[in-house]
Amino acid sequence: MIHRPTAEPHGNRKDFENIKRLFPYIWDFKGRVFIALACLILSKVAIVGMPLVLKDIVDGLDSQQLLAMDNPESASLAIPLVLLLAYGALRLMASLFNELRDAIFARVRYHAMRGISRRVLNHLYSLSLSYHLDRKTGGITRDLERGTNSLSSILNYLVFNIFPTAAEFIFVAIILLGKYEPHFAIVTFATVAIYISFTLLVTNWRMHYRHEMNKLESQANSYAVDGMLNYETVKYFTNEDYELKQYDETLDSWEGAAVKSQASMSLLNFGQGAVIAVGVTLMMIYAAQGVVDGEMTLGDLVLVNTMMLQLFIPLNFLGIIYRALKYALADMDMMLKLLDTKREVKDVEQAKQLDVSDAVIRFDKVCFDYNEDRKILDEVSFDIPHGHKVAVVGPSGAGKSTLARLLFRFYDVDSGAILIDGQNINSVTQNSLRDNIGIVPQDTVLFNDTIDHNIRYARLDASDEQIQQAAKHANIHDFVIGLPDGYQTVVGERGLKLSGGEKQRIAIARVILKNPRILVFDEATSSLDSQSEQMILESLKEVAEKHTTLVIAHRLSTIIDADDIVVLDKGRVVEQGTHQELLERQGMYAHLWKLQQEEEKEKEKEKEKEKTV
Repeated sequence: MIHRPTAEPHGNRKDFENIKRLFPYIWDFKGRVFIALACLILSKVAIVGMPLVLKDIVDGLDSQQLLAMDNPESASLAIPLVLLLAYGALRLMASLFNELRDAIFARVRYHAMRGISRRVLNHLYSLSLSYHLDRKTGGITRDLERGTNSLSSILNYLVFNIFPTAAEFIFVAIILLGKYEPHFAIVTFATVAIYISFTLLVTNWRMHYRHEMNKLESQANSYAVDGMLNYETVKYFTNEDYELKQYDETLDSWEGAAVKSQASMSLLNFGQGAVIAVGVTLMMIYAAQGVVDGEMTLGDLVLVNTMMLQLFIPLNFLGIIYRALKYALADMDMMLKLLDTKREVKDVEQAKQLDVSDAVIRFDKVCFDYNEDRKILDEVSFDIPHGHKVAVVGPSGAGKSTLARLLFRFYDVDSGAILIDGQNINSVTQNSLRDNIGIVPQDTVLFNDTIDHNIRYARLDASDEQIQQAAKHANIHDFVIGLPDGYQTVVGERGLKLSGGEKQRIAIARVILKNPRILVFDEATSSLDSQSEQMILESLKEVAEKHTTLVIAHRLSTIIDADDIVVLDKGRVVEQGTHQELLERQGMYAHLWKLQQEEEKEKEKEKEKEKTV
């Protein structure tokens, strides 16, 4: 059975472990990190030094004022110019080192964002097809976007807010303990401790509202993106109101969670303000009493007041920063869970490169199922000799397209083996396997780019002449050069601007350009009219002459020239032989042939009627 792991949006998070996982991305520029931290410390030294200089300025002016009062005739006030210049220099230094820290650390932050984004996308590419069939594209892109932004936010909060505030708190504590009575430091420590405890308790209590908002936002985004990707289907069935209803109902729930989140935030902000107000008031009472008692100068009062303001202003923002940090950690957790999603299909240790000489393919008792209650393939065995064309036919759901997916190793077989030139594809690297196989799928999806880009995608270093030659083989060149922009025509989202037949011919041109040893055609002409189909079949026949070819077919008329035809029914091989041999057996193949011939005759009759009308 194939298990499909998905990234759980919520659950027990390990925030500290997640932060540790960021260190490798930061450590690429460790020199910049140390310089940024040095700038941080120098900035905080300058900030804490300003109240000390201000104290000396006030005390100097105050003492001169007292002398002037005692001897008004001979005494005059002198401006403490050196101290004022020192105060200005410290303020300038604080600003300078703050900006230097930001500029130096910018490379570290954005490099980390780039690194984690690339790693997540690379991991998504490495996950098996089953994961991507289950995933919600809009939700994953939203998680990736939020996760990348959260990484920047976390680094920003830690380096520019939390570490500086902690450093400033340490410097203030040293000054208060060294110069004044212990109760000043005790009030400061107690206020900070109560503030942080209150912030942690209330923020953790209200975090579930944010989780709910994230989940609903991703869900709403998934509905919107899925609807846009299936725009034509929505229009075919006039289900715009249904899509809007799903989207709006989800946003309605999101709105309720957002309102509760805001209300709880207001409660938290008021509580934080109350704690700070009580702490600052107590400090000022003690300082004022010290001045009255003659134990402290007026400069000491200014120093304590200024330090408290400098400390509690960033501490006040620390509450907001802590909440934002928790939100960022929640967002990053969603992204890191994508990284933790295990790969179902992965290369074995010391996997070798696939060595293709004759390109002989063997399906040896292959068994496979997507889930336990339905077996897709049951001991399927057949060979595709060098240079031969083998077709697989059968009713819908027989497992035909699954064979192509297994050959590409989008899934691993449950039992049995698929061999290419005697090498089990499970023992070779996936890249070397897929480099030697080309496919024209039943449902061709194109990039929202030019026709040139979509064909060139098979071989990025191909010349314009090679691309045009491949297009000619696929019977699409004349159509392309007839367009106003020729090969630079943009095909639209998923190739929406092209017809099904045009998209399929571009896919055929792409596989012709790749020129692999093994070709797979998964109902490659199913979207073409009869005339185009015959022209392309001739081209494909020419291209496939020296290739080992597997054809998954619905229309039996397209594979009558196959060297061998395998008939599948309910996951088992029920018949095998050439077209003529199978017709003579009067079995399932002959029955399918008869039905399709009758359908063709009915279509011809309908065409004749239309002509007469």
